[in-house]
Amino acid sequence: MSETKIQWHPAFIAAMNLEMADSRDCLNFDREYNLNVKPLVIDLLITKKKPDSFIDNEIGHIFRGHNILEYKDPEDSLNIDVFFKTEGYACLYKSYGKTVDAIAESDVTITLVRDAKPAGLLGYFAEHGYQVSSPYRGIYYITGNIPFPAQLVVTKELKPELHVWLRALSGRLLKQDLHKLLERMRRLHAKMDREYAEAVLEVAFRANIQIIKDLMGDVSMSEELLEIVRPVIEPQILLREQHALEKGIQSGMEKGMEKGIEKGIIKGAVDILRDFGRADAEIKTIIMQKYSLSENDADEYL
Repeated sequence: MSETKIQWHPAFIAAMNLEMADSRDCLNFDREYNLNVKPLVIDLLITKKKPDSFIDNEIGHIFRGHNILEYKDPEDSLNIDVFFKTEGYACLYKSYGKTVDAIAESDVTITLVRDAKPAGLLGYFAEHGYQVSSPYRGIYYITGNIPFPAQLVVTKELKPELHVWLRALSGRLLKQDLHKLLERMRRLHAKMDREYAEAVLEVAFRANIQIIKDLMGDVSMSEELLEIVRPVIEPQILLREQHALEKGIQSGMEKGMEKGIEKGIIKGAVDILRDFGRADAEIKTIIMQKYSLSENDADEYL
């Protein structure tokens, strides 16, 4: 398995586009919006094309003309300093209008998004007199001595039937969660929506690699769903096979002489491919091509 760091933020941008699909025509999405020439970057800026546009989504109910979103992946902390940094980004954004007070204070909101509830941050709010309310499951409004209205979105608490895309950005999904994700993707037809969904799926699978084999061997999955999932899942399986093969080669080099090494490597490759559910006929073709074996030689390893 590749140790490449999971790229959560692009998947978050894709998930938010899917979350707001019903209202996307009246919104602008600017990812990694630069506040100035220095490296001060907003994860996602969502602006309304028309001030009176109604956003028919629980997360978007707080939205005004200019909405700053900060996403924290499952490994990142979300504390009071992050909260005020995001409020600070909003202050800078408001101050960079083309004319004085071009962006009204009352027209800016901030949204912080994270998989798990940040207990420390909520505790800070309670201890320092901020008001926290939860108008919807997994969504917390923060009011008090802050410049702009703010909300905290805890994705794992969101209603599964309403927020499948954001809930997918987690390393703790269950097999049934991925089934629901695939079913939702099956109903997407627009090219852009399917590309967004594929970005979310790739991260969901990379973060939940342990259930990939289960999905591929699940008899309850229709051929239609398997066709959706194969382009995302099979590269992950191949990465695992490659990693295992490389380890097998290294192990073989440490054990013996040339012929013994080669036989050990090929036998190890056959075992690994079988573990991943490859049929003998397919394995035979693979090792013949990979190791320049004749058909009779390849038969000896099966």
